[in-house]
Amino acid sequence: MIPEINYWAVLIATASSMVVGSIWYTPKVFGTRWARLAKVDIDRPGASAGLPIVVTVIVSFVTAWVLAGAVAIAWHFYGGSFLMSALVTGLLLWAGFTAARFITHDAFEGRPGALTVMNVAHELVTIVVMALIIGVWPPAGTV
Repeated sequence: MIPEINYWAVLIATASSMVVGSIWYTPKVFGTRWARLAKVDIDRPGASAGLPIVVTVIVSFVTAWVLAGAVAIAWHFYGGSFLMSALVTGLLLWAGFTAARFITHDAFEGRPGALTVMNVAHELVTIVVMALIIGVWPPAGTV
């Protein structure tokens, strides 16, 4: 079975990741604290965010695409509301993969717990927003 995917929802979910990150890591929200905890000098001369932004767009697309596919499979398997399938699937994938892997890697790398919490929370918000977009805009003919 190839899951039905609404690629417009995937593209909007990809863009939402950029919006969430732009707000989350702005200096007035968590940006200054994140830079201090991560030991990132955001004012270093010659620093360019170009490549990281391109990488983020690509990775965000892959995340949204995989989430949309997983939601379609979960919805076909469990039935019920497509939106609820999207939210539950997003939360489970976030907890089982994203949060678990962040916590493991950060523990071995000796990163501050506050940094781990901040980054894991950012990923939670990102995935929930993606799941909402995918959940309210199911593929044509599925709901």
